[in-house]
Amino acid sequence: MPEAKPVAKKAPKGKEAAKPAPKEAPTEEAPAEPPKEAPPEDQSPTAEEPTGIFLKKPDSVSVENGKDVVIAAKVNGKELPGKPTIKWFKGKWLELGSKSGARFSFKESHDSASNVYTVELHIGKVVVEDRGNYRLEVKAKDFCDSCAFNIDVEGALVGVGEMLSVEVVEEEKKKKKDDDDLGIPPEIWELLKGAKKSEYERIAFQYGITDLRGMLKRLKKTKVEVKKSSAFTKKLDPAYQVDRGNKIKLVVEISDPDLPLKWYKNGQEIKPSSKYVFENVGKKRILTINKCTLADDAAYEVAVKDEKCFTELFVKEPPVLIVKPLEDQQVFVGDRVEMSVEVSEDGAQVMWMKDGVELTREDSYKARYRFKKDGKRHILIYSDVTLEDGGRYQVMTNGGQCEAELIVEEKQLEVLQDIADLTVKASEQAVFKCEVSDEKVTGKWYKNGVEVRPSKRITISHVGRWKRGLGFLTPEAEGPDPWAPPNISFLPLEPPKIHLDCSGKTSENSIVVVAGNKLRLDVSITGEPRPVATWLKGDEVFAATEGRIRVENLTDVSSFVIESADRADEGRYTIKVTNPVGEDVASIFVRVVDVPDPPEAVRVTSVGEDWAILVWEPPKYDGGQPVTGYLLERKKKGSQRWMKLNFEVFTETTYESTKMIEGVLYEMRVFAVNAIGVSQPSMNTKPFMPIAPTSEPLHLTVEDVTDTTTTLKWRPPDRIGAGGIDGYLVEYCLEDSEDWVPANTEPIERCGFTVKNLPTGAKILFRVVAVNIAGRSEPASLFQPVTIREIVMPLPQSLCPSLECPPTYILKVGEHINLVIPFQGKPRPQVVWTKGGAPLDPNRVHVRTSDFDTVFFVRQAARSDSGEYELTVQIENMKDTATIRIRVVEKAGPAENVMVKEVWGTNALVEWQPPKDNGNSEITGYFVQKADKKTMEWFTVYEHSRHTSCTVPDLIVGNEYYFRVFSENICGLSNSPGVSKNTARILKTGITYKPLEYKEHDFRTPPKFLTPLPDRVVVAGYAAALNCAVRGHPKPKVVWMKNQMEIREDPKFLITNYQGILTLNIRRPSPFDAGTYSCRAVNELGEALAECKLEVPQQL
Repeated sequence: MPEAKPVAKKAPKGKEAAKPAPKEAPTEEAPAEPPKEAPPEDQSPTAEEPTGIFLKKPDSVSVENGKDVVIAAKVNGKELPGKPTIKWFKGKWLELGSKSGARFSFKESHDSASNVYTVELHIGKVVVEDRGNYRLEVKAKDFCDSCAFNIDVEGALVGVGEMLSVEVVEEEKKKKKDDDDLGIPPEIWELLKGAKKSEYERIAFQYGITDLRGMLKRLKKTKVEVKKSSAFTKKLDPAYQVDRGNKIKLVVEISDPDLPLKWYKNGQEIKPSSKYVFENVGKKRILTINKCTLADDAAYEVAVKDEKCFTELFVKEPPVLIVKPLEDQQVFVGDRVEMSVEVSEDGAQVMWMKDGVELTREDSYKARYRFKKDGKRHILIYSDVTLEDGGRYQVMTNGGQCEAELIVEEKQLEVLQDIADLTVKASEQAVFKCEVSDEKVTGKWYKNGVEVRPSKRITISHVGRWKRGLGFLTPEAEGPDPWAPPNISFLPLEPPKIHLDCSGKTSENSIVVVAGNKLRLDVSITGEPRPVATWLKGDEVFAATEGRIRVENLTDVSSFVIESADRADEGRYTIKVTNPVGEDVASIFVRVVDVPDPPEAVRVTSVGEDWAILVWEPPKYDGGQPVTGYLLERKKKGSQRWMKLNFEVFTETTYESTKMIEGVLYEMRVFAVNAIGVSQPSMNTKPFMPIAPTSEPLHLTVEDVTDTTTTLKWRPPDRIGAGGIDGYLVEYCLEDSEDWVPANTEPIERCGFTVKNLPTGAKILFRVVAVNIAGRSEPASLFQPVTIREIVMPLPQSLCPSLECPPTYILKVGEHINLVIPFQGKPRPQVVWTKGGAPLDPNRVHVRTSDFDTVFFVRQAARSDSGEYELTVQIENMKDTATIRIRVVEKAGPAENVMVKEVWGTNALVEWQPPKDNGNSEITGYFVQKADKKTMEWFTVYEHSRHTSCTVPDLIVGNEYYFRVFSENICGLSNSPGVSKNTARILKTGITYKPLEYKEHDFRTPPKFLTPLPDRVVVAGYAAALNCAVRGHPKPKVVWMKNQMEIREDPKFLITNYQGILTLNIRRPSPFDAGTYSCRAVNELGEALAECKLEVPQQL
């Protein structure tokens, strides 16, 4: 596969060689620059510096026609929040993924070590239509970036016929220009046609029209009344503009609010979502686009029936401003440097420069710097700065820039502590120490001008800024000692001494340490010979030199170290130093303070509708510091999110939590606070629910009274709440008493209750309370007492037992029968059910009777349950009777004896007999079907036929038919049909058909353009359309071309053909789109060509 050549290496050919590379031509006075040497063939030109996430951007290439090409790019995975999604586009919208498997293929690989993604686009056998602008898009979650490149195809030659057609078009254009003596472009005429008369002079001055009278004369001839839209009373504006991140509303007004309306974006219908919101306000139709992004920069249209109006939306990206600029810094060599700048947009692209040279990620590996992004902050980091890193640094965005100076200086070496003279005893150790200002500087030791080398007797060490030399002196040794500095003498013996700020048994040496911190006790000691130090806590001796608790002994210092102190380390520690002359003892009390323990016994004591009372006990251990207060948190059960209830410490141990939701389970916990910090949380309380009792029951009334009972009725409470109702409790008391007696121990669910065993003649008060999980509600009471005595009165006619009888019931087999027959009468009547004078079968029929109604129930109805049922209610010698008819039905059987009685022509007479079993219901009709004997596929002939015979017409000659008949009743069609025992055979006849002979007229015509393409001059950035009309039969194939190159799948162009009217729409043309456009129509009889020239002036 040949490698793709960069565009910069392509040699100019023909007239193109004379064109200058820059957009603006140099002035004549400017001296000509000497020609630069072209790069060698094996050297590619310098690519554009990668920015953002691209370590290597795709190169623009030029490839020969018919060859293969590979486009490669590299993406930095460290800058991405996850695995990226790679998409390749041609132009702005055409995604190349739809062409996978043809000439376009894709490859993607990942290097896990460097976290770099390599992506490739393979195009096989490049054709002329593949040239153009391409785009690579990388997406990862909310992050998105893209870069553009160009593919040019070499070897596209212009034919002789195309050159001739160009000359013809030029001649036609010249002739047309001669006819138009004013020289005004067509788009200016269109602008004048729609403008007001008061604006003519302004437009003429704006576009340089000097012949104002000629313009008005021609405009008078050509101006046409604008046709008013029948669907729109107010259309969309030609264009809208919005800043990225803001929202915009597109408003149209229609004539009829009932007309259906649809919105489109780049030809695709828009569906309602959180992004696109549709509103209907009277006759106005509003499309709101929320949080506009660059993807919303598109063409929009709204359609009502056959009418449409269009607009374009331009999304403007706001400039990235510098909120916090760089600051000057002065550092030393080897220091860590961070230069940060804060911008106004999150994820914005910035460019770093040093002394006018851009700093890139590719060079960061060589220059020892790196970039870091933290939201809106962009940071340049040097881990180990050098003198070469100093200079003037600059940060540039599309909305501003800032500069700062970085000064790097060498550190000046200083001796902080010089070597001191020593006086030691023979055979003892001598230590020389020297401290310098730089830890990284190493030194050399000299004795009498001769360098000292390490040996068994001499040790040289470098600890931070300290340089040490150690040696042992032997005065008995022969000759001068090799490690004998001047001024060495021998001292007398000295008893050991401990040097503390407050030493002695009468003073208290106390040290406070926070739990978890490191404790280091450095105690200076003196004595000759060197004393031995011992650390104790009570009787425990510490001698370990490693571990959490250890002892470190130097020449004149003994250190006691405790890593991560805890409560057990608290106590009095003793240091004892001894030598042959004597000993010394000192003690230090170590006090360990910590955060307190969690509070204990945390519990909820009471709850209400939206509140709860929380109580707890103080912690057993206060951490060595008094508890200053408590912090409280609350959360819903099952949630992981705790909500703080107080931000200032709460000093009491009882807290009322409010603003909770009734019926929701909550949990709470408490923290203790002292001067050291906050304790661990306490145990969560048991889940509790804020809930309140219901309001009192409503409308308490007395329904019935007897000698010993009273029946009460009421309605549910007005406010029930989240706790619901568990039931009701009924209580009563005598009129002169205050002792309420419960009538029921368990709550009842019904809103009615009969209180029994009451004393006859007593006057009693009643009340009812509702009960739920929160407790009892307020009681609902009667306003006056009730006398317990049955009201005796003769039975009037209206109170005699009577029945409300339902009509006849019709049910299907298998359904359940559930009849509720109400009745009235007092006292309670006696109810008797019979069927045909005989009692009912209790295994088949279930009867339940109450004071007001009787229920007749059969679980699964059968045909045998049909019949007349008698219901009798009786009180003493008064009774009432009702008859109830029940009919149980099912599907009928099939039709009987289906026969074909007669056949004539294409007709057949079919007869049958009614079914033996009608399903206990009247036959409402028959369903007749026919079937060809060859296929046996059944087709319906008649539905709901009332007769037992029918004539089947329009049978096919030569076929043989069967017939079948379904019976139909109230339950539907029978399960099986009756099939004819014989068939109907339709015989063929000898009739032949002779078609008339006629000569068909030839309507074919070659293509011919009825309306040619006019030359156009359009304004850059506004949509343009080229129109023409063609006629031909068969329908010609239409091809649009730009500069003799066919226009194919390019989203910039939209081609339509409506009944021979051809339109080429160009979306937002630019000077690059100027050229010669051709339309070719071809069919089997010939072809026709129409051409025009499109000019897009460069806007200044």
